[in-house]
Amino acid sequence: MSQWLQQVIDRGSKTNDWLSPVRQQALNALRQTRWPTRRTEAWRYTSLSCLEQLELSPESGNAPFNLAPIAGLETIDLVFVDGQLQTDLTALNLPQGVSIYSAQSLPADQQAAAVSRFSQVKPSRHLFGMVNDVLADNVLFIDVDPECHCTTPLRIVHHNHYGYEAHYRVQVNLGHHGKLTLIEHAQGSGDNLRTGFTECLLGAHAELEHYQFLINSPQALYFGGTHFSLNDYAQLNSTVIGFGSQLSRLDVDIIHSGEHAEAKMNAVYLLGESEHFDLHSTIEHAKPNGTSEENVRGIVGDKATAVFNGRIHIHRDAQKTLAELNNRNLLLSRRGQINTKPELEIYADDVKCAHGATVAEIEEEALYYLMSRGIGRSQALVMLNVGFIQELINQMPNQVLAEWLAPILSARFKEMEVR
Repeated sequence: MSQWLQQVIDRGSKTNDWLSPVRQQALNALRQTRWPTRRTEAWRYTSLSCLEQLELSPESGNAPFNLAPIAGLETIDLVFVDGQLQTDLTALNLPQGVSIYSAQSLPADQQAAAVSRFSQVKPSRHLFGMVNDVLADNVLFIDVDPECHCTTPLRIVHHNHYGYEAHYRVQVNLGHHGKLTLIEHAQGSGDNLRTGFTECLLGAHAELEHYQFLINSPQALYFGGTHFSLNDYAQLNSTVIGFGSQLSRLDVDIIHSGEHAEAKMNAVYLLGESEHFDLHSTIEHAKPNGTSEENVRGIVGDKATAVFNGRIHIHRDAQKTLAELNNRNLLLSRRGQINTKPELEIYADDVKCAHGATVAEIEEEALYYLMSRGIGRSQALVMLNVGFIQELINQMPNQVLAEWLAPILSARFKEMEVR
């Protein structure tokens, strides 16, 4: 067992709250867990050696943080700074049918139901999911009543300052025929560590529009996951935008727990020099007549490393499934590295499935054409990079968010330029 994991277990053993039954299960599992090495399939291309000498404070700092609004978009904002919730939940103007509690404020008569849902969507195989079970000291419970349409997006912002670590959890229970837009935005400065996991349980005919923006600093360490369970006729539309960092690992699980469920996931990762981003996704079709579409595109800079492992599992009873998975990558330098592995595992015989992956470089002819028209090299590279991911950005259901992202992505492309 690694020294870092032993420290997690020691810290978690001292925690005693109403979530302790779940934490204890995770602690017991961690004590039996072997620390991943390059021989561990799920971590073959991602080394965790950076954790061994890590020294960060688990206590929150008092550094100020001012959240900027998104122009043209009204949101209900919840802000975490260094893992601590800064928003006064009692002061929020929530729509009727929507309730938000922290672990500390959840009424006692609702705690048993919360425990029964906690960590039920997230698969137990995720090492850092168990770490989060043990250490998450700020947990948000978001409940949307049946038939409730929450027209104002919820925006959860996690900001880490230099030198701190944070562990947070979001639990979403979306009732049948309910609608919700959830925006999760993680950012920070300097060396910091965070684990952040979100579990979403969608009732029958529920609709969730989910955005995850991982704008991590180049020195950050991030381990997170988003996990969705879809009941009959539920609909999920998820968008992930990930910047690289010293090490970023994101696990996504979409479970078709009901018939006729529909899931769409678009993901983009943009990696600067020497950054590392590892995206593992699993789509479980456990019931018939389900539909899933996953499109992942990455742009990898000089000496950066991208890892993508996408798996679609069609269970024996999941007849009439329609599933598609595509991963496309663009290398800005031959010193960059891309490890991609799309997988189909099919046990039903009446399905339509497809998967594929490509790795390419910037076309010199296209770059020369733009430069020959008087466009500088930097601007030409930005234009070509934008064109590579623009199709997925245009598919975002909320175009205000797409416009808000445009200057952020342009600035990112300039940072990634190989000189």
